[in-house]
Parts: sequence; structure tokens; C-alpha cells
Amino acid sequence: MSYGPNWPSLWRRAAEVVDKILRGAKPADIPVEQPRTFELVINLKTAKALGLDIPATLLARADEVIE
Repeated sequence: MSYGPNWPSLWRRAAEVVDKILRGAKPADIPVEQPRTFELVINLKTAKALGLDIPATLLARADEVIE
């Protein structure tokens, strides 16, 4: 199971910050931001190998389920 930021979203935000810097903004003037989107990924194959039962409610909330 993994819960973390959406990496493609982070890369897009980083590109926007780089664009601002290349257009003349000072890096010190650009605010630090937290990730905007997070993902929950559950690997059922590994869970079964470890003998874990994942509740159906958690599976329904997952962004991706690896079977």
C-alpha cells in the first residue's frame, strides 16, 4: 500500500516554477507549495502473499488497485 503525491502533477508544478524563474522571477520570491494531489495505491497480490485482508471500503477509495 502506498499513499503519496501524484508525481506527474509534481513535475508539472516544477516546470511552472522553472518557467517563472526563466522569465525573471527571483527564486526567493516564489512560495513553497505542498503537493496538490495524492494517490492511494494498493497491491493486492502482495497483500495476499503476506496474508493480509484489505477491507472493501479501502479498496473502493484507492486510486489504483494492482491485482
